[in-house]
Amino acid sequence: MANYKPRVIDEAIANRLRNKGAILVEGAKWCGKTTTCEQHAASILYMSDPDRVAQNLQMADISPRILLRGETPRLIDEWQIAPKLWDAVRFEVDHRDGFGHFLMTGSAAPAEMDQVHHTGTGRFDWIRMRPMSLYESGESSGAVSLGALFSSGGEPIYAQSSATLEDIAFLICRGGWPQATYLDGRDALVQSFDYLDAVVKSDISRVDGVARSEARARLLMRSLARHQGTQTPNTTICEDINVGGDIDLSKDTVVSYTAALKKIFVIEDCPAWSPNLRSKTAIRTTDTRYFVDPSIATAALGVGPGDLINDLQTCGLLFETLCIRDLRVYAEALDGNVSHFRTKEGLECDAVIHLRNGSYGLAEI
Repeated sequence: MANYKPRVIDEAIANRLRNKGAILVEGAKWCGKTTTCEQHAASILYMSDPDRVAQNLQMADISPRILLRGETPRLIDEWQIAPKLWDAVRFEVDHRDGFGHFLMTGSAAPAEMDQVHHTGTGRFDWIRMRPMSLYESGESSGAVSLGALFSSGGEPIYAQSSATLEDIAFLICRGGWPQATYLDGRDALVQSFDYLDAVVKSDISRVDGVARSEARARLLMRSLARHQGTQTPNTTICEDINVGGDIDLSKDTVVSYTAALKKIFVIEDCPAWSPNLRSKTAIRTTDTRYFVDPSIATAALGVGPGDLINDLQTCGLLFETLCIRDLRVYAEALDGNVSHFRTKEGLECDAVIHLRNGSYGLAEI
């Protein structure tokens, strides 16, 4: 693709193809999974191609191995619409020499995983892909490297951003959706509203075949948007939604809706962390609520950059969502993850970046 913007995840995909038989790249719709994996594939099967989807589904039912024929790495895009492909890929990996045979992308956990007979342990590697970080979309210079912060040996690292408050407000509302990064002004901002519409009208129900109310989904998304960066319990979410009296939502319904949103990678809450590996604190502490991208929150609230500048408290909370998104992208490249920290005495830290080698860093936003 001539105008492809390289992603941080590219290196991780290339590395895993050298030591795993199959890789599953999963994440929210429209975050760039297919385009990115196309850069690494030698042949491609688009399962949801409108001209071939019926034929593909029939073949996946009758003889799925036929669909796997092609040069490797072979990309199988949106594999989850035919869950039987999972076992077929696992079988092929077991009976082929070497590594890097298949790339699979998915924007939802399949509703029919009971058809899968093997977890793929040892054959598959999972990589989570998220919307673009500011470095990937070109708004950050990359002058400060997260990797360098872990390996600097105490040397001071400093850089100054030229972004204005207006710039930041715009980037929060535009989000990291790849297609939006090629657009300007209103054309860029409208993309997140279209994404929200697709989620509440269709995706939240299609993920597991359970019919869910668009009106309830919108109210839930709006409430979650209000509580970004907090450990708000489900009971408070219910109170938010039920206060008007027109729509009554139980705690169980909130749990069902949020579970569906997690399956399609719209919600990515931040788990608790403790420096004591056997501590009960991490288990007992509530996750911090985040959307995978801050623009989902602004769309759910129905606001734009000007609204955020007029409400700097809300702007600050959604800026935190943006920072967590970017830290997750960079931490993933370092074989790390992002958590939050809070003690029973009330001491807290917004983000803890923990690497597999035992190193960790604290970030205050």
